[in-house]
Amino acid sequence: MGQGDSNRLLMQCLQGKYQALMGNALMAEYEAVLQREHLFGRSRLNSEERDELLDIFLAHCEWTQVYYGWRPNLKDEGDNHLIELAIAGNARYLITYNIKDFNQAELKFPEIAICTPKELLEKH
Repeated sequence: MGQGDSNRLLMQCLQGKYQALMGNALMAEYEAVLQREHLFGRSRLNSEERDELLDIFLAHCEWTQVYYGWRPNLKDEGDNHLIELAIAGNARYLITYNIKDFNQAELKFPEIAICTPKELLEKH
């Protein structure tokens, strides 16, 4: 694994410090991204190792069923499911590098802090 904040946060999830949520839409998104070989040209992990890491991560996630579509009307419609997952799982944080788009949502959920991996790690 790498040395960045995302990798540190992933390791802390695997060690049980944080409980990651997982839903159908997010799992499909992760699987789709892992199929884009051009994104992993400098990765230390090959395709099989990345798939194995995803399986390990999924085993540590709390599976969360989303029963209601909130539609916060984010700039990228494809990101709305992340807010819905956070609400369904009573999350305190939504971790993303896409802070700007999430903060521009029409429907706000102030109980969910939107922050980067680095910001979360600095808080705790």
